[in-house]
This record gives sequence, structure tokens and C-alpha cells, in this order.
Amino acid sequence: MTVYRRRRFSQLYTRADIELLASVDEAHETLSGPATRRILEREHLLYKRPEYARLAGISVAHLYNLRQHQRYRERLLNYTRTRPTAVGAPSGPGERRKPQPQGQPGFLRLDTEHQGDRPDAKGVYHINAVDEVTQWEVVGSTPRISEAYLEPVLEHMLCQFLFRILGFHTDNGSEFINRTVAELLEKPLIEQTKSRPRQSGDNGLEEAKNGAIVRKHIGYGYIDAKHADAINHFYREYLNPYLNYHRPCA
Repeated sequence: MTVYRRRRFSQLYTRADIELLASVDEAHETLSGPATRRILEREHLLYKRPEYARLAGISVAHLYNLRQHQRYRERLLNYTRTRPTAVGAPSGPGERRKPQPQGQPGFLRLDTEHQGDRPDAKGVYHINAVDEVTQWEVVGSTPRISEAYLEPVLEHMLCQFLFRILGFHTDNGSEFINRTVAELLEKPLIEQTKSRPRQSGDNGLEEAKNGAIVRKHIGYGYIDAKHADAINHFYREYLNPYLNYHRPCA
């Protein structure tokens, strides 16, 4: 009687290869498959490291298979450094959640864009505020993002919206998460929220507007912080009216 034996492929990648892949992912914060494969290839071909010989030719699909291996998970678990957290420390003003406007205008998304630095001078900062429902957009500029500089700019920007502001959503940058901004929003009863960890879509609308508006019209080149007032005048008199009255928007 012939006993059926299931056909098995010979094992190409060893336990050492799996552990090596885990160490690479640990060092590079687990990049995508194609990016990781390129790193493995360079380690063998460019830096002549023999331990990467087999992994240098791995396919992207099989790289993901090795990441599911038990030894990979054990190796990554054992050597992942614990990141310290402040137990019981206050997280600052604002609740961590995505706003839910339910089709009602007045829920703003805000973010800052930096125009670069030079060794001898600081670049200007742009502040971009967009209403999630109507897409009404107001852009401002400040030489610094400290509380003293930011408060008057935010006050002036909020006055340029034609409807009552109900929500104020930002990332977790200290320029927005502080006592000064919290007190500014408390007077008109504006609810402050902030993005959740590892939820990049919480402020995705604002990130898209930064590229489509600020970078498109202002560019990426360095602009000295001393020009903040002139840029604010341009925004208030020309760009903001153009965005809200003349530029088609979905």
C-alpha cells in the first residue's frame, strides 16, 4: 500500500534569515515590502555583506510571508524597545477624536506649513483653516508659531468666516494645544478636538489643502519671517477672496 506524502518545497530561507529580516524592520520602522527588499539588495550587492545573500533575491510577496512567521514575531517582540509614556499626565486641551459635522458648517480643520529656515534666519509660517462642509478656506501667516504670535493671527482668521464656528480640529502640535488657544476658543464656545494617534485621516482634508493651496501659490522656497505681515495682507485682500468666491471647489 502506497502512503501518500504531501509534496514539500525545500526551505530556502533559514531561521537566521528571518531574524535578520526582523532586525532590518526594527531598524527601519517596518517599511513597505518594495522598500525593504531594496535595502536587503543593497546590503548584499553594494556593501558586500554575505549574510544578506539569500534575502537579497527575495520577492516582495514572500517577504510579507516571512513577516507572518512565528520566529519573526518573536524576534521583533523581544527586541522592540519600550517607549516611555507619562502615566496619568494630562494630554492638554482638546479631545482626541475625529469631528463629525453631520453636514453642518462651522467645523474647521487647521494646520501649519513652514517655509523653511536658513542658518542665519527663520522662515515664515502659514496657517491654513478649512471648513469641512462648505470648504470655506482662510489662510494666514505668522513669523513664529509661539502663542504670542499665533493668538492675534487666529483671531483675525476666525473673523473671516461667514458662519458661526463650532469646531476647531488640529493635529497635536504645541502651537495649537496650549492654554492660550484654549482660552481663545472658550469665549465663543468653540469645541476643540485633535487628531488621534496613528489615524492620519483625521486631518487628511487639511493636509490636502496645504498642497493644493499653500504650496501651489506660495511654493517651497525659503521666505524670511519678516515678510509675514506682507503675506498676511496678500492673503486677506487677494488669496482668501479668490479661494472662496472665484476658485471652483467640490
